[in-house]
Amino acid sequence: MNWLDICALDDINVLGSRIVSGPKGDIAIFRTAADEVFALDDRCPHKGGPLSQGLIYGKRVACPLHNWQIELESGEAVAPDVGCAHRHAAKVENGRVLLAFAHSS
Repeated sequence: MNWLDICALDDINVLGSRIVSGPKGDIAIFRTAADEVFALDDRCPHKGGPLSQGLIYGKRVACPLHNWQIELESGEAVAPDVGCAHRHAAKVENGRVLLAFAHSS
């Protein structure tokens, strides 16, 4: 797996997000209160709302359009809602946020 250095962890506000352009659209990188990072496509599975603009609490984000709750670890909508935002591998290493990407030749 190849890792792309995105930014310093401190460049993302606690309970905030940052958008990165991906080959298939925007990716939202979220920072939790525990300084964990998660990355999901920046589209709610319901109506395509920008998850990066949602409220983060615990390990969930609430879509700003219709308040769907999305699990940051899996991208899955919380029941009774059904759907999934594509998840991307992300991690913090030496204070830097890294996002996994597939290398194509």
